[in-house]
Amino acid sequence: MKKIWQFFSRPSSKYSVLTIAIIAIFISLLGVFTFHESIEYSSSTEFCVSCHSMKENYNEYKNTIHFKNPMGVRAECRNCHIPENNPIDFMKAKLGGVGDIYSEFISKDINTPLKFEQHRQEMAENVWNMMKETNSAPCKSCHSYTAMDHAKQSPAAAAAMTDAEAKNMNCIECHKGIAHQLPMMNEDFHKVFDQLKANSSIAPPVDTLFTLTEKTIYSEATDSSLVEGKLLPASKVTVISKQNGMLQVKFSGWHEKSAQSAVITQDMGKFIVVAKLKEAGKATEKLLKEQTDAKTGMVWQQVEITGWINQKYLQPNIKMVWQYAEGMYNNTCSACHAATAPNFLTANKWIDSMKAMKPYYSLTPTEEQTLLKYLQVHAKDMPNAKGATPAK
Repeated sequence: MKKIWQFFSRPSSKYSVLTIAIIAIFISLLGVFTFHESIEYSSSTEFCVSCHSMKENYNEYKNTIHFKNPMGVRAECRNCHIPENNPIDFMKAKLGGVGDIYSEFISKDINTPLKFEQHRQEMAENVWNMMKETNSAPCKSCHSYTAMDHAKQSPAAAAAMTDAEAKNMNCIECHKGIAHQLPMMNEDFHKVFDQLKANSSIAPPVDTLFTLTEKTIYSEATDSSLVEGKLLPASKVTVISKQNGMLQVKFSGWHEKSAQSAVITQDMGKFIVVAKLKEAGKATEKLLKEQTDAKTGMVWQQVEITGWINQKYLQPNIKMVWQYAEGMYNNTCSACHAATAPNFLTANKWIDSMKAMKPYYSLTPTEEQTLLKYLQVHAKDMPNAKGATPAK
């Protein structure tokens, strides 16, 4: 050990101190350059998506506004996943990336689409925790509260961002799922739906029923007869007769007189869809009354339609459907932010809100239709709303 120390500590008899110093500086600079380039390359989108498991994530990102937008500004992987304004946070993020590489190639926890989905929530929560710890520093490196022009935002967005600025809120509190598909945080509502279907596989012996799923309307008591249209979920029908396992039902709704629309809505002027009819279905319409909407001057017709449907998936109590829909709403929306009360918007405004949120949730068409109708029926301009007030 003493000889080794002497070898490194005594002056060289072959090289001058200047030569040794130059070599040392060169090696140091080479090391710094190599380290810098390694960090830069390992932070690039090209490197991130080189792993098989990240390719589907990349496809999700390509369908968002962070990839393509009117301004032509693209956020790369590092812009969202690496806080670059703090060296400690930066290195923590880089070390976290080493864990992803380990999971991909060594432990193989996420090396298939199925395994990736099984770990999606865990990985998403790791990113959300990083955002919370850094107060969304990656987001705020591009998005500044003080640079926002609230006059160019929608009224709802302007109000939300003004409040967020006053509290210096963490962006991730409201904007989870902004670039990638959200994990299914809670699947309890799927279990509720399966139970409802099991309990209503055959229609109970009552006159008034509510559809649990979309139902095809037939002209006769057989599913090989002419299709008249479709009933949407959570629509009310009255049973007239039964035959061959089929139910003859009638239901009522509204459509505009001038348009002779094939869409039947629950209320005049409110687009809460009950059914979508074909020409054969429209031919069964019975006019109940006409009424002029005082707000718009449009003339509406209330009509009654008859047809045949199969007995499956009908509920005698609409409250069970609404409880299921409420659970779906809370589970789906609370993954990103506090769920807004249904009576916050009018029935028609909920249509636009659902369209705006569509990129951030994963629901089947039936689930989406049920959720929209739940929100509309309990909207602030509807009598079912808690503390309902007339729409302005």
